Amino acid sequence: MADILLIAVEMTSSKSDPGGNQTIFDVFVLVGFSYLKELQILLFVVLLVIYLLTVMGNLLVILLIKLSPSLHTPMYFFLVNLSASEICFTSSVVPQLLAHLLVEEKTISISACAVGMYLSAIMGLTECCLLAAMAYDRYAAICHPLRYTTIMSGRVCALLAGASWAAGTSVEVPLIMWIFSLPFCGSNRIPHFFCDIQPVLNLACAETSQIKAVGSMVIVLFTLCPFLLTLLSYVRIISTILKLPSAEGRRKAFSTCSSHLTVMTVFYGTALITYLVPKPGSTTESDLLISLLNTIVSPALNPIIYTLRNKEVKEALRKTVQKSRFSQHWRN
Repeated sequence: MADILLIAVEMTSSKSDPGGNQTIFDVFVLVGFSYLKELQILLFVVLLVIYLLTVMGNLLVILLIKLSPSLHTPMYFFLVNLSASEICFTSSVVPQLLAHLLVEEKTISISACAVGMYLSAIMGLTECCLLAAMAYDRYAAICHPLRYTTIMSGRVCALLAGASWAAGTSVEVPLIMWIFSLPFCGSNRIPHFFCDIQPVLNLACAETSQIKAVGSMVIVLFTLCPFLLTLLSYVRIISTILKLPSAEGRRKAFSTCSSHLTVMTVFYGTALITYLVPKPGSTTESDLLISLLNTIVSPALNPIIYTLRNKEVKEALRKTVQKSRFSQHWRN
């Protein structure tokens, strides 16, 4: 899909300006953190460490679930998909940022900008849908425990995960092709560290109100709707838990949701601040820091949350380490 988008954007960007009175360019300049100057090297080191920890942490979660039969349940099936989406999401942004922190000329081709925008957008929408699917799983487990295995069958889990991955594809490809069919003239400097939709649209020398309206509809459908479904699931979950007769039963029920609830709060909290909350008095620097939190720090927290706050994952990790040590001792 990314290859198709790349070819289409290259064909569009190769068109000449028929009017002859606009400066059409082939590359953008991602200004990003240029204002930090000599501190860019320090930022490179910090972000490289965070990126490596993010990738390794999410890979560890995927491998641990794969190797632990006790974790072969719908909840952890969705967690594998969530960890994979986190790796893809952060990898669509951070490598380019790291490269630009080391060079003076922070340019990116229009085609690469379009592909990066598509990947980051689709991974963000995928995570929204996966979090909603995980909330529905917790709702089925707590509110309908006797029918849980029927409700969350293997086929249903596969359909929910597949729909989450495919959710934004049908809208993101035409939307981004529409964006990059516009003429870009004047300045080619994007005041951001990756090709986000709004900063790129600001460089277009054409009417963009229709694209912005469609973009708002996409956010409502694929971000706010999953968010509202997640909230509705947790309203039902909390209502059911509070009706449990024993305090121990309520504590155990809440503990099964705590990790997912924490991840959901971090993800939606940073996303809402980044894209939906009006920031009339914000500066470019503060916007960049908020985006950095959403695209880099948030994905790094998920494996930490699921390993430190989840007893089943910690127990599976302990058994896996013990098994590895035993196998190594047996070979020696």
